[in-house]
Amino acid sequence: MRLNLCAFSIACGIFWSLAILVVALANMMWPGYGNTFLDLIASIYPGYQHNPGVGSIVTGTLYGVVDGIIGGAIFAWLYNMLAGMCQGSKT
Repeated sequence: MRLNLCAFSIACGIFWSLAILVVALANMMWPGYGNTFLDLIASIYPGYQHNPGVGSIVTGTLYGVVDGIIGGAIFAWLYNMLAGMCQGSKT
């Protein structure tokens, strides 16, 4: 079975951006929630700062979309390549 590169990449982008969005919104409603996660995100994405503001939430979500799409594409490509190699070795 092979993964559809485009569909998997988009799904990963949506999933990762929603994870960041939900935690950032929860942090805005309940200060202190997800601070460690948001600090980690801020240390990875340049320009994103862990602030309870709409601009910061939008920035983190957009970074999540791009990062999720790229990560999903790399994962799907690698999976398809290794699945092809393993399938070719079966006789």
